[in-house]
Amino acid sequence: MKTYTLLAILFTTYMSVHSQSKAVSHDIFDGLLKKHVNAQGNVNYDGFKKDQKTFDTYLDILSKNEPSASWSTSEQLAYWINVYNAFTISLVTKHYPIASIKDIRPGGISFINSVWDIKFIKIGKSTYDLNNIEHSILRKKFSEPRIHFAINCASYSCPKLRNEAFVAARLEEQLTDAAQTFLADKNKNEISANKIVISKIFDWFGGDFKKKGSLIDFLNKYAVVKINPKATIGYKEYLWALNKQ
Repeated sequence: MKTYTLLAILFTTYMSVHSQSKAVSHDIFDGLLKKHVNAQGNVNYDGFKKDQKTFDTYLDILSKNEPSASWSTSEQLAYWINVYNAFTISLVTKHYPIASIKDIRPGGISFINSVWDIKFIKIGKSTYDLNNIEHSILRKKFSEPRIHFAINCASYSCPKLRNEAFVAARLEEQLTDAAQTFLADKNKNEISANKIVISKIFDWFGGDFKKKGSLIDFLNKYAVVKINPKATIGYKEYLWALNKQ
């Protein structure tokens, strides 16, 4: 083998490894969220459609830069949260205008799977659906219950979509703020010392919030009102109307 050919192979291998070792920037997504999401978390989907070229650039960055083992846990977690939120917006935008994300049907057949089972998210050599991202990656790999307040299902009863991207440097602060903001939203959680009527998220994913104590133990970390251990617990109806402006 000629020397220059060997050097070329070594250089290509080095560049491949090196490019995978650096976490991606979420600046493009951050700019789009600041532009098209208001303080209440409502989305201007027409605005995303108008900025589709820029948005596609960010989605392409996500698709071509799957996290590697060299990324920190915070870098990986921020990446996958942004993947979930960005591709949810992308899916809604492609079908907009719609009244609810649940109006999007795989192949138009209402009784086969759901919108969360549509495989359209290309990351590296794999293709995922939103359920894969949430359950097989975010919940399984990271064991971080606050992800439920960070990912957004494009619906009224979801924790609001932040008008900023999640980033490793501020991830702990962002996750804590997302939990506190969601619990303080009286439209989605009614909390008093002896009675709470809370989001169905705490029912559907109850085990995620009980790994280090009871559900009330978890809530008391982030709620303004301190809840008594024997408080009665009820759950609100989950509303799937689109979170549009």
